[in-house]
Amino acid sequence: MQTRRIPVADGLTVEADFKGPSSGPGVILMHGGGQTRHAWGQTTDALARQGYATMAFDARGHGGSDWSAASRYGVEPMMDDLRMILKQSPPRPVLIGASMGGGVALCAAAADADAASALVLVDVTPRVDLAGAEQIIGFMRANRGGFASLEEAADAVAAYLPHRPRPNDNGGLMKNLRLRDDGRLYWHWDPGMVRDGPMDREAHGIFLEEQARRITVPTLLVRGGKSELVKPEHARQFQALVPGSEWVDVADARHMVAGDSNSQFTDAILDFLGRVCPVSPVASA
Repeated sequence: MQTRRIPVADGLTVEADFKGPSSGPGVILMHGGGQTRHAWGQTTDALARQGYATMAFDARGHGGSDWSAASRYGVEPMMDDLRMILKQSPPRPVLIGASMGGGVALCAAAADADAASALVLVDVTPRVDLAGAEQIIGFMRANRGGFASLEEAADAVAAYLPHRPRPNDNGGLMKNLRLRDDGRLYWHWDPGMVRDGPMDREAHGIFLEEQARRITVPTLLVRGGKSELVKPEHARQFQALVPGSEWVDVADARHMVAGDSNSQFTDAILDFLGRVCPVSPVASA
């Protein structure tokens, strides 16, 4: 694995991990809001073993990437970032995006038919369950004063994700936290990314529907079978917008599909890519 910083829009840089042979088909993975590139760890390992040239990066305002002083965290600046990130990948990579990252990937593929060879959206559709969306935003808005200890942060995660077995060691959670000068631990994301007040989800949904109608590359929607955000009716609506698109459920997963059931998620990705973007024998050797 190689970790590099990539210059993007607004004078910022983002941190990215590269795995797999550079001669393989490119795959760019974009995490959801509040996550980091580490959410893809096991999946990028599996893709690299198959011969794909993977790149997983922390979006602006997340993880090891720069924060925007002007709090520019909308779709447009993130698409600008992606255009520059694409220059670091083999041509026409597969774009895999979860939630926030999926919205950016969808818009990028709609704006330029040559930007990607295929698209994978992970638990994101133009229309979503509004109560589920508010639950996710509520978690990200909470605990702005940080945590006194790692255990306190782990308690917050356990309350938000009660379906996940609590790990015996909370050490891995430090990838998502930052120790500040006041001695407290804070989530890795910029608080300016989650603005107070209601979002105009109707306008946002209409915008994403317009983008979805322009998608022409092979497309897979991976939905958490127990998603609090994307219900079966939303998946059916998406398929109507993107004729020929595929849809698969990861049975026991909620919105954070890759983290909830990583092996099932990875199997679904490998099956799709094996059909629409196979690795040549040279790249996989």
